[in-house]
Amino acid sequence: MNTERKIIHIDMDAFYASVEQRDHPELKGKPIAVGHAEKRGVVAAASYEARKFGVRSAMSSQKAKKLCPQLIFVEGRMEVYKSVSAQIHEIFHEYTDLIEPISLDEAFLDVTNNKKGIPLAVDIAKEIKQRIRQELHLVASAGVSYNKFLAKIASDYRKPDGLCTIHPDQAEEFIRHLPIEAFWGVGPITAKKMHTLGIYNGDTLRQCSLEMLQRQFGKNGLIYFNFARGIDERPVEAVRIRKSIGCEHTLEKDISAEMALIIELYHVARELIERLKAKDFKGNTLTLKVKFDDFSQITRSISVKQPLQRLEEILPLAKRLLKGVDHSQHAIRLLGLSVSNPPEEKDAASSTVPEPIQLELEFKEEE
Repeated sequence: MNTERKIIHIDMDAFYASVEQRDHPELKGKPIAVGHAEKRGVVAAASYEARKFGVRSAMSSQKAKKLCPQLIFVEGRMEVYKSVSAQIHEIFHEYTDLIEPISLDEAFLDVTNNKKGIPLAVDIAKEIKQRIRQELHLVASAGVSYNKFLAKIASDYRKPDGLCTIHPDQAEEFIRHLPIEAFWGVGPITAKKMHTLGIYNGDTLRQCSLEMLQRQFGKNGLIYFNFARGIDERPVEAVRIRKSIGCEHTLEKDISAEMALIIELYHVARELIERLKAKDFKGNTLTLKVKFDDFSQITRSISVKQPLQRLEEILPLAKRLLKGVDHSQHAIRLLGLSVSNPPEEKDAASSTVPEPIQLELEFKEEE
């Protein structure tokens, strides 16, 4: 376990909503949601004022307005958010070029050997937070530790405007008391299963054998086993291979009729083809995402030998996946398709670089 690395995780606080409040002073201090206010709309991001009422990203606009009648909806401006994200990364690059972006508002930085020769990573994190506030008038939270897992946990620990350092000699005790829901990659589904197994925090997770965790969680069992011991050897990767391309459609009305669903699936597949062509992306795995009228959702995947790029290859597989979805109890609200597992990823897996962790990816509620 390499405890000499210095990793920072920067996470912008309520990024989309904060940019809107910054650019529109009349919205400051008010509960706002970035997204569409209409009946079928979904909240893309919520300000902290709105979150006090229980408004969260991915929530239906109708539910959000019931929770917070005074909620103000603002249309998203993705090009603006991308531009601001680029400005944030310009600040990062003054300290290190080992930057791994996770999303527009989130990134890992390896500052073990930083450009300014600052000995303490926490001092770099403080500087970055201060510069983002002074130069961009936005607020970021930062986590500092010796690996990505702990740096990510630390950045979430004192949000908003948080700064938390987990030293190597503190890691074991910190993890021991950490609720299992706070572990990176443990979403509601995995957490529920862990609870049934008597796993509620880092302490009870650490008591589980590797064999038991692999039996219950497959290849992720080793990840959980290592996390419980503060082990995460993944490097901060400055160049990241695109893992997937996808798209999804929220339907104009909830649908359960088979033929109507196939028509909608055709339109999603057509859009996916256009995106694949635009990015010249090829992958061997097709994933169908289905969200029901009660907002529960499932995914189904299928892998084939040939790269997926054409409609005549993708649509039959998508229909097969849809046929395996039981929608007799709940109508379908959203359909999504994505292509993943590119050939480049297989090549990378054969190198000495550890494979990227692929978990449930439900840990981040914000945009």
